[in-house]
Order: sequence, then structure tokens, then C-alpha cells
Amino acid sequence: MGRSSNSALVILAFFAIYVIWGSTYLLNKIAVLELEPFMLASCRFTTAGLFIFILAKFMKIPLTISKKQLLNTILAGVFFLSFGNGVVVWALRYVDSGFAALEISAQPLIILLLMRMLQGKKIQPMSVIGVILGIIGIYLLVSQKQIIAQKESITGMIMIFFCMLSWAYGSLFVARADLPTNYFVNTGYQMFTAGLTLALMSLAFGEEWSSPLDWSGKVQWSMILLVVFGSIVAFTSFNYLLKAVSPEKVATSTYVNPIVALLLGWYFLDEQITVQSIFAATILLTGVYFINTKKTLAIFERFKR
Repeated sequence: MGRSSNSALVILAFFAIYVIWGSTYLLNKIAVLELEPFMLASCRFTTAGLFIFILAKFMKIPLTISKKQLLNTILAGVFFLSFGNGVVVWALRYVDSGFAALEISAQPLIILLLMRMLQGKKIQPMSVIGVILGIIGIYLLVSQKQIIAQKESITGMIMIFFCMLSWAYGSLFVARADLPTNYFVNTGYQMFTAGLTLALMSLAFGEEWSSPLDWSGKVQWSMILLVVFGSIVAFTSFNYLLKAVSPEKVATSTYVNPIVALLLGWYFLDEQITVQSIFAATILLTGVYFINTKKTLAIFERFKR
């Protein structure tokens, strides 16, 4: 009975990191076409952070952390969520959700290169092949005529690249930072403080805030799904899987998320899937497979979005 229950939990958790994380691109795209991007991200993460604090109280998990841990969670929240996610939401106004997911799937490549440049870590032979394939895949993805021809698409693409740099640097930062030992508490502080930072960013850019009561039904549902499933359920599932199965199996979400995002964007938003995009995705994801060796998995999988 226990083993059967465990298997069911593992299957549900994989569904969460495969489908739910893959769908967040579509949900953000739907919402950002109507709402201001930083306001949208701020509402999502502030609400999710508050929910996590409430759940922690119910589960009798202490929320007390040191001043140093608070500062580090704020910095991690900025790297991962305020800039790393908030600016992606902004970029989704100008690029397709499937394209954004494909570009972000190259995240392990960026982390590996930063580890080499900032920490002098040697890149393993298999990972070198992965880097080469990844660069070729990214080039094929972004060199398509319909992207180069649109100035706004290029801007969105470049900003997503900077978001990836922010995520990669954040991954290296949290690997050495003093953070709350309970991942639930750690996530709660990161999300809540990032939500506040995003609110400040929204005000600085002069965004117009609106009441959730004034949002359309599809945007209200998108926000609910982003908060409950995209932020809380999927992240909890991710951390559960890191303990229940091997990191290599958890890493398969890297390959599935962009495919889910591409299909959902095509089905619900009529986003175009070109032959070159499919070819680029195949090469890029093959490169990510080579990069995801056991030596680089630990840092990537622990701090992945």
C-alpha cells in the first residue's frame, strides 16, 4: 500500500513538473496581453509567498530566519524571480510562449559557462559537445527570418538571454549562500520578497495597476493557476522528486517543458511552429542532454525555475 501510494505521488509530481511548468509560459502569455508585466509577476509571487507562509503555519514549520538569511533570500528572489522571471513575462509581450520556453531550455549551457568563467570549473568532454550543440541550436532558433525581421522580437529575445544570465548567476550564488534550511520557508521568503521588489519595479516603470475584479475571466483563471499550481504545487513536486528519484530523472523536465509550451502555444494561441524551430529544438535539447551530466546536475536541478 505504501509503495503504491509512493508511486502515485511520483507520477503526480512528474506530471506537475512536466505539464504544469510547461504551461506557465502559456498562462503568463495570456495574462501579459492584458495586464502590465511587472504588476502581473508581483501579484503572482506575493500571493504565492503569502500562501506558503500560511501553509507553513498550518504545518507548524517555523518561519524565523536570521538577518543574513533574509538578505540572501531577497537577493536570490531578485536573481530568480524579480529579474529572472519578471523580465521574461515582460518579454512574452514580444515573443511567442513556445519560443521563450525553447530559448530558456538552454539554461544549463549558461550555468556551465558561468561556472567555467567565474569559478574556473573544468568542462567535461561530454558537456563540451553539449555546449557546441546548444550554441548551434540557439543560433538556428534565433536566426529565423520572421524573428530577425521584427525589432520587438529581437528585443524580447535579448532580454530573455539576460534573464537566463540572472538565473545562472543566482544558481551559483545560492549554492554558497546561507539560506533557510527548510526549502518551503526558503521559497516563501524568495517569492514574497521578489513580489515586493517587482511591485517597486512596476511603480518605477509607471505601470498602471488594476483590480483583479476588473480582469477578464481567462486572466483571472491564469493567475489562479500560476499561483496555486505554477508556483506552489510544481515547486513542491520538484523538491519532492529530488528526494524520491535520481536527479537525472528530474532533469527530464528540461526537455519536456519546451515541447509542452510549444504545443500549448500552437493549440491555444495559434503560435507558429516552423520546421527550423523543430530542427533547432532537436539540436538544442540534445545539447542540453549532453550537458546534464551528474557533475553539473546537482547545481542546476536544485535551483531550477
